[in-house]
Amino acid sequence: MKLSVVIPVFNEEAVIETTHRRLLSLTDEMTREKVIDDYEIIYVDDGSMDGSLDILKGFSAKSPKIKVLSFSRNFGHQPALAAGILHAAGDAVVSLDADLQDPPELIGEMIREYKSGHDIVYAVRRERTGDSFFKRWTARLFYKIMQLMGVDIVYDHADYRMISRRVVEEFGRIKEYNLFLRGIFPFMGFRQALVYYEREKRHAGETKYPLKKMAAFAWQGITSFSSVPLKMASVIGFTIFSGSIVLIAWAFYTKIQGEAVPGWTSTVIPMFFIGGLNILFLGLIGEYIGKMYLEVKRRPLFIIKERYNIKD
Repeated sequence: MKLSVVIPVFNEEAVIETTHRRLLSLTDEMTREKVIDDYEIIYVDDGSMDGSLDILKGFSAKSPKIKVLSFSRNFGHQPALAAGILHAAGDAVVSLDADLQDPPELIGEMIREYKSGHDIVYAVRRERTGDSFFKRWTARLFYKIMQLMGVDIVYDHADYRMISRRVVEEFGRIKEYNLFLRGIFPFMGFRQALVYYEREKRHAGETKYPLKKMAAFAWQGITSFSSVPLKMASVIGFTIFSGSIVLIAWAFYTKIQGEAVPGWTSTVIPMFFIGGLNILFLGLIGEYIGKMYLEVKRRPLFIIKERYNIKD
């Protein structure tokens, strides 16, 4: 079998050489031991503004097995993964981040699952002991919300996975602009397996997913894979409508009884409450319409500026 390893890179000059050495050592060892017959490593430079691309060019100049795609600008982590997967030529394709928090050595275990007949192998964190309380809590909340929204997602799995050639081919048929790969691959079906590991600390550099980006990523996943928020808007709207009918009945009753109707509070509070909900749900509907707008324009998911050791 030929193995393809896809690594998105964005401003990772502090760690990319260490990552490359570990990957070369691993893939060369697996080749010697006949675990694999051949391999390629595909780096996708996602518009890095540091010296990452120059380092990657140096890697590709030393070996035709090292291939580089360079984007014209920063398109994001998910498009970078998609570009690498779509350009991979291996029988099995592994996606791996450059920061070494997910150990490359787990690939051997993933290959065993692949050879036993699984088309998708997910690497799943065993524990989150290294995370802060806030990060553990928000991560748990994210997965719980996704599951409540009806999204099929693998708990505590990021984007470290192995997929077979036929999964790659089926993935090429998916033409979504709003990509959420953690939901797309479980949606595709096929035989799937899990392998567990302990996540390491980032070896160097800074995280590319601060709280703001993580929140945006979670919202992207929910709105790309679930219409439950729209259904919730309908349910809440119906509930408020029913409550307003009760309020009207109460107002008529107090009028008939000759009791004084409460003043402006009973008028202003419902007005602001219902008005605020209207604005909230108009924004929610606008979010979905915006996604539809991006989909129907059919703009490219990414633009490749340069290629090294890889054909179009």
